[in-house]
Amino acid sequence: MNHTLNSLVTEQPNPQTDDMDQLPSGEIMELINREDRRIAELIQPLIPVIAQAADHIVTSFQSGGRLFYVGAGTSGRLGILDASECPPTYGTPPSMVQGIIAGGFRAVKDPVEGAEDSEEAGVMDLKQHGLRANDVVVGIAASGRTPYVLGAMNYARQLGAVVIGLSNNAGTPMRALSDVSIEAVMGPEVVMGSTRMKAGTAQKMILNMLTTTAMIRLGKVYRNFMVDLNPSNEKLVHRAKRMIQLATGAQENEIEQAFTAANGHVKTAIVMLMADVDADEAGRRLENADGFVRHAIAGSG
Repeated sequence: MNHTLNSLVTEQPNPQTDDMDQLPSGEIMELINREDRRIAELIQPLIPVIAQAADHIVTSFQSGGRLFYVGAGTSGRLGILDASECPPTYGTPPSMVQGIIAGGFRAVKDPVEGAEDSEEAGVMDLKQHGLRANDVVVGIAASGRTPYVLGAMNYARQLGAVVIGLSNNAGTPMRALSDVSIEAVMGPEVVMGSTRMKAGTAQKMILNMLTTTAMIRLGKVYRNFMVDLNPSNEKLVHRAKRMIQLATGAQENEIEQAFTAANGHVKTAIVMLMADVDADEAGRRLENADGFVRHAIAGSG
């Protein structure tokens, strides 16, 4: 059977796992774990390219642009997962990072047959989200040739948006459509063609790198604290106050007072305590420092 998919690395049988159907659970897991351990090592040489992609995202955010992840199946779900974690972790508006999946919201839970085969659907979904030239589109596809993703990437390119391709094969059609092409080739899967495994893990790691790096570059992290988190539940309120304590060394009563005066805004509370200023002055300093806590504490910006 001749098909273009047959030549893809992700569609090859893995000789290391050829007899795993005869093995007990523990030995199967040893094989999976051995393959998984290679993922971070294979990603490391890609860091310069991933950093280039992150720089584009930072530039877009600084100009009021947005980040769109576009994928089908596992790739689409991973994009939605990364996007949905940004508001609680970094206090971003939901529109700033968005995940779009072939087949729509229903496809997050259930497979939608044939949804990924339409380039036109990828175009229409981006149009519905009002894609602009200052946005960034990250097309995600293990094969590097999913029509839905290619259609979206091509439309974004025509519009003038920055286009980033994330695939798990080399030299795919995604490369020609990308301003930055991240080809995270992880080798054959433990179960042939099951790209929710190594390919999916690599995609998740890279998406985490993109948004985490971008948020740090935007001043949403002080030291290694997520100081722009939204303390929307008891656990996050506790985490917010603990970050203030670790960042400032202040006493519990001081932290409570600052947290209340800052209306639960971690950055403001830290600047209040570190610079010995009130909430209004801390807010003014943060605004002048573009949200960077270090600069606000120093009074620069």
